[in-house]
Amino acid sequence: MEIRPITPRYAVSPQITVEDVPAIVEAGFVKVICNRPNVEVPQNMQSDAIGEAVRAAGLEYEVLELTHQTMTPENVALQRELAESCSGPVLAYCASGTRCSVVWALGQCDRMSTDDILDATHKAGYALDNLRPVLDQTRSSAE
Repeated sequence: MEIRPITPRYAVSPQITVEDVPAIVEAGFVKVICNRPNVEVPQNMQSDAIGEAVRAAGLEYEVLELTHQTMTPENVALQRELAESCSGPVLAYCASGTRCSVVWALGQCDRMSTDDILDATHKAGYALDNLRPVLDQTRSSAE
């Protein structure tokens, strides 16, 4: 498991496993968000299996399956609400962490400059420069 912090309260990761849950707890996360559709993973890595282990460890667990087609303004807002509606740090995961980074970036357009958003994701290891036009347009719409 490779946890990549984007902010002090929001980190992303490639696919996690049940065996990763103790390390997630130890790292201080209070909620895990699954952004990976079940159709992409084997049964033992699907959201029900991961969610059961996460909840058994005392953490909150949410599922918001994201694909290119479902990266809608409504789902961007929902991801932000899920990430902000808890008392501490959140770990979001998908196949590589990119979707979790993109949905976070899109949700920050009313709070941060495009450069600051891209800098934060770049520091976490996600080069989302091709997202700049969408971030700029979303930011303009939010102003």
